[in-house]
Amino acid sequence: MTETALQFSEDQAEAYDRIAEAMRSMGIDLLQSSLTPATEGKTRVLAVLGKAGSGKTMLLSHLVKDMQAAGVEVVSGDYESKKRRDKRSLAVLAPTNKAAFVLRMRGVPATTIHRILYTPVYDPEYERIAEWLTGQGEKPEIEGLTEQALDRAWAFFQAQKSVPGALAAAGLRGSDFITGWKRRDEPLDVGFIDESSMLDERQFDDLKEIFPTLVLFGDPAQLAPVNAPGGMVFESLPAPARLSLQRVHRQDADSPILDLAHALADPALTFEQFETMVQHTARRDSRVVWAERVEVDLMARSPVLVWRNATRIRLIQAFRHVHGAPEDALLPGEPLICDGIELPLKHRKKRIDLEARGLIKGAQVVYLGPGRKPGFSRLHVIGAEDPQVSAASIVKIEKPDEEEPFIPFAANMGAAFLHGAAVTIHKAQGSQWENVQVFAPDLYAAARMGRSEAGQPLWKRLAYVAITRASERLFWVVRNRLSKPSGALPVDDLRAPPAPLTLEGEE
Repeated sequence: MTETALQFSEDQAEAYDRIAEAMRSMGIDLLQSSLTPATEGKTRVLAVLGKAGSGKTMLLSHLVKDMQAAGVEVVSGDYESKKRRDKRSLAVLAPTNKAAFVLRMRGVPATTIHRILYTPVYDPEYERIAEWLTGQGEKPEIEGLTEQALDRAWAFFQAQKSVPGALAAAGLRGSDFITGWKRRDEPLDVGFIDESSMLDERQFDDLKEIFPTLVLFGDPAQLAPVNAPGGMVFESLPAPARLSLQRVHRQDADSPILDLAHALADPALTFEQFETMVQHTARRDSRVVWAERVEVDLMARSPVLVWRNATRIRLIQAFRHVHGAPEDALLPGEPLICDGIELPLKHRKKRIDLEARGLIKGAQVVYLGPGRKPGFSRLHVIGAEDPQVSAASIVKIEKPDEEEPFIPFAANMGAAFLHGAAVTIHKAQGSQWENVQVFAPDLYAAARMGRSEAGQPLWKRLAYVAITRASERLFWVVRNRLSKPSGALPVDDLRAPPAPLTLEGEE
């Protein structure tokens, strides 16, 4: 067992040592913090598997720090230095922007699988800032940027390890520092893949072409990808390559939410028994609530989690109805979920403008009102450094029994949004909220259907993913009812100086 691994429990230490052994075989010695030339050989794949609270992210974070201490360069996909092309490399990846963002918020320099295939080319002047942020140069003097702006960039990078985000925090737009894009033409050394339960076979094959060594971090209790009938990619690995974390390490290990999540592993547990367990837990712990109705006030900041798309649409319409939202417009304060940036390749610079400010697929957004130009919306991006942006918007709000969604703002291209008052559990993977409402009638419907996924009842996988999205409080909603709002949709809590950002569509 290594010195680093002594901080861990027995299962974490075993996983660390197995990974360290794999690294050492390819010339990366984590114990001695040293490097030797890479060795040729077939692709090595290991998987670290554990349920919520088992310490996967903590182990990943420690491994990243020890790899850096050994001299391995962490490649983020946002920026790669020309000065260190001969260095050994590590990329920390996630299948979605949202999952990568969650890791960056924890100080891990993560990016998406797609972004590692296409990397930006930086303007030489602003590349000096990137080199300084990544520890490869001195603090530069840039005309037009104050010391305070550079300090904001530094503070942002320390928190989220994103070079474009840091430059955006300094007041720059992506079009200022990104001159173009190139496809990766050289392989990297090591890839750490978080949320690997969401990987499909095609993504897995692409990764094996880039990385001779892969370490997958995943939760076998989550939902498998929709387009992966064969299950999760790590299930096909030989048993010695699957490293299991059994113990719960999370500081709030006494959380009743985690207790409920782990109770779902009992194969004999029925839906009715689980609901009884939720009810008993709610009586003794305020962090779990047995809810007779959906709390509409909570929907403005965290969506209700549902299984069926029809349920999602009905709840969204009910939310809009109780707030008196008009048929042809959005109200300030309505929640939205970013569904991607719809821009052609020639507008990649504008895409990075938005992504650098946190407007990524899956981002939670609050509508503030129409923009100055037709088709534009003023938006508040929850959790972003410069949260208030103006973007050409395509806002899609579905209605029951109607194929075409209602679109109050429809630019030719720009940022696309779905309403955020309710979201499917599949879409919620990789996200987390303080308060989460789970619509239990949908899970009961899944239980009645008797469907299974990867050898486990579907309702259990849905319930597991849904309740583990809550970091503080879980509301188990048992009735198809909606509370009355306590007042108008709030926006006062979102006030912030507007960021100097616009996204315009061009033909």
